[in-house]
Amino acid sequence: MISGVLLDLAGVIYDGEEAVPGATEAVARLHDAGLPVRFVSNTTRSDKQTILERLSRLGVSVASDELFTPAEAARNWLLEHDRSPHLLVHPGLLTEFDGLDGSRRKAVVVGDAGDVFNYETLNAAFRQLLGGAELLALAPNRTFKDTDGKLSLDAGAFVAALEFAGQKDAIVLGKPAPEFFCATLATINCAAREAVMVGDDAETDVAGALRAGLGHALLVRTGKYREGDENRFEPAPTATVGDISAAVGWILARRSDAR
Repeated sequence: MISGVLLDLAGVIYDGEEAVPGATEAVARLHDAGLPVRFVSNTTRSDKQTILERLSRLGVSVASDELFTPAEAARNWLLEHDRSPHLLVHPGLLTEFDGLDGSRRKAVVVGDAGDVFNYETLNAAFRQLLGGAELLALAPNRTFKDTDGKLSLDAGAFVAALEFAGQKDAIVLGKPAPEFFCATLATINCAAREAVMVGDDAETDVAGALRAGLGHALLVRTGKYREGDENRFEPAPTATVGDISAAVGWILARRSDAR
């Protein structure tokens, strides 16, 4: 039985500033079928409002409470633990952390900082860790599909460097953290075993979802997907399909079979 759907964004719904062909219609099919949908993104170069505006331009209407991002999870963590952020993030994400500088206790927050990653900024973050700061990873992704269509280094390599130098394990707040999946599913009252995740990253989207207890996880051959990705990580995808349209067809067929 499938009672809820989690959809990745970059590489699944859109590719750069263009919608993946058929994506808008595919999301509409899920809504028409009465399936609750949540959008879960590890994108850390844009704030939530910017992502919502991009989706709107592409014809995908998403309410703020239907979109879940690591930056939002990090803000909640900082408030809950009374920490001020030392930010190593992209300039486009800075506004997500406004008003959180009241505590003397620190946490280093690392996202895909792009050109902000350099020796000076990494060393400053390292010194915060030496001073007792926690290390928060918005996402541990290895790569992302860049604007030139090729893969580029994502934040994961820089998180690993800080873990190594600071001798401290990062607290991961986005995918593949089980808490991220579970918090999202809690908003639609969906048991993990009845949920399906659709993503283009075999490691964080697919294997992460299955390790978190989701019943199904589909890998699409769009976005960052490269031939053979379905065999590179465990658990393997429930199925590998061409794109979001094929994924929705798979979901609806099996939902119908369960009735």
